[in-house]
Amino acid sequence: MLREKLSVALRSVRRQSGRGMRCALAILCLGLAAKVMVAQDLKVLFGTHVSGPGKGFSISSFDSRTGTLGKPEFVAESAGPAYFILADGGKRLYTCNSTGFISAYAVADQGRSLILLNQVPSGGGDPSYISLDKPGKVVFVANYQGGNIAAWALKPDGSIGERTAFIQHTGSGVDPKRQTHAYAHSIIVDPANRFVLTADLGLDKLFVYKFNAKDGSLTPNDPEFASVSPGWGARHVIFHPNGKWVYLNTEMGSRIVFFHWDTATGSLIQQQVVSILAPEFHGTSAASEMRVSADGRFIYAANRYDVGDGDMAVFAVDARSGQLTPIQHIGTGGHTPRNFDIDPTGEWMVVTNHGSNNAQVFRIDKKTGMLTAAGAPVSVPYPFSPRFVAAVK
Repeated sequence: MLREKLSVALRSVRRQSGRGMRCALAILCLGLAAKVMVAQDLKVLFGTHVSGPGKGFSISSFDSRTGTLGKPEFVAESAGPAYFILADGGKRLYTCNSTGFISAYAVADQGRSLILLNQVPSGGGDPSYISLDKPGKVVFVANYQGGNIAAWALKPDGSIGERTAFIQHTGSGVDPKRQTHAYAHSIIVDPANRFVLTADLGLDKLFVYKFNAKDGSLTPNDPEFASVSPGWGARHVIFHPNGKWVYLNTEMGSRIVFFHWDTATGSLIQQQVVSILAPEFHGTSAASEMRVSADGRFIYAANRYDVGDGDMAVFAVDARSGQLTPIQHIGTGGHTPRNFDIDPTGEWMVVTNHGSNNAQVFRIDKKTGMLTAAGAPVSVPYPFSPRFVAAVK
């Protein structure tokens, strides 16, 4: 489509006699040409949750004109890089290693080369989530098995420096199998870089901590947490782009809990609870990843069903109230969808199906938010997190 627009614009330039019109259209053509180049210059980087020879990171080509995902090629061996993020314009990568470490990498050749900067113990078993503060100077981790959270200062070269915070959660929940102790599952900083929120699956709580950006320390806020219904299992927390709304999904409860966020006090006021499950589904499900579109109009949430393929739930976000309305459920093309990512244009989504070793591409209708599968699933060994990688400038 971009090539067609470029061709039309070029023909228009030839027909125009005015110099100013030719200049304006020429600029338009250059812009469209740049978009075509960008469309051809995306990669998708995958992490795994297993360790061993030939296991770690792999990369695929991605054509954002057609949604075609290429066959993944091995990039670098790493011990279970389950959840990872890209930072510094794609020049740095930070990952949780399921073996109990976090690692920092320098990214080169658009993700085809990963250079390990350093690795440090995460402070607890099976770290499940990693994130940065807004300036990119502090890295946070949630240790699932350890039931704790921690923070480290980052050095100027992007490597991980001294640990600046460590907080151990204590207690248990009502589920005798899933909530025997604290299970910290996600951790993010608020848009103002003043508070840190962390969801604990074992305690059914969304904790709030005051964050000191100068020294990287964390201290309990007052109020210290918001609770969800017993046994639901708080999992992932996200902020709406407006910075005033917070959404939390619950793993065992398969619900999204919507809160109003008080930016001054760090308090959470519950507004709504919606099911992530399709109305016709009857069985056991575990919610996994959740994201909000860049324009804030839609929320996407993945479900792992005990029988059959998992699915993606799509919700419309009311622009005034933040309330959610379900608008679609669509199968992910495989079992146990873990994570997903949305490309920089907001037009494509890649979902990893860990249980069936594949990834499915979806086209996103930016007007309606609805998803359409683009082609057949692509084989990807043991996939967890996918990340779109644009050319580093």
